[in-house]
Amino acid sequence: MAQTPSNMLPLGTKAPYFNLLDTLSDEKLTLNDCKGIKGTVVMFICNHCPFVKHVNSKLVKFAKDYKSKGINFVAISSNDVIKYPQDGPEFMKKTAIDEGYIFPYLYDQSQNVAKAYNAACTPDFYLFDSNLELVYRGQFDDSRPGNSIPVTGEDISNALNALLNNQPISNDQKPSIGCNIKWRKEH
Repeated sequence: MAQTPSNMLPLGTKAPYFNLLDTLSDEKLTLNDCKGIKGTVVMFICNHCPFVKHVNSKLVKFAKDYKSKGINFVAISSNDVIKYPQDGPEFMKKTAIDEGYIFPYLYDQSQNVAKAYNAACTPDFYLFDSNLELVYRGQFDDSRPGNSIPVTGEDISNALNALLNNQPISNDQKPSIGCNIKWRKEH
């Protein structure tokens, strides 16, 4: 199980635009379609990663808890589905239904969106404010598969609550750790 850290996109970066297939609705969704009134959490995840599976149920709970507060969540999978067919759109839809995702689960076939966000691992989290400027990037919390630390979402929760309460968000942000994004070989 590879442990790849986030690349930590610079704070203040404008959210890169996307227009991707939502595997749940079978419709294309843009960044503006997914944007929350007060903030937007963009997550790079995939179906098979044990790090994602470890936090999945808490992610769904967070999305439910924060949606009513004006924060939208959107998940994107950018893995190479030739080498990792279990991460393909049909399996993404099944995972989203099985896990109870209340957020779009978008398929980044070209991997251009992952590159634009400088995403490195799954899960990789980005919190953008109402102006779509990056205010947090990094880990969900200190929990990892096998480390016996409970999944709390403390790091992202602190950032979300600070954003909602118009308080400063600490610049002391820890990178997420997870499986590397499965990049296609360039020809």
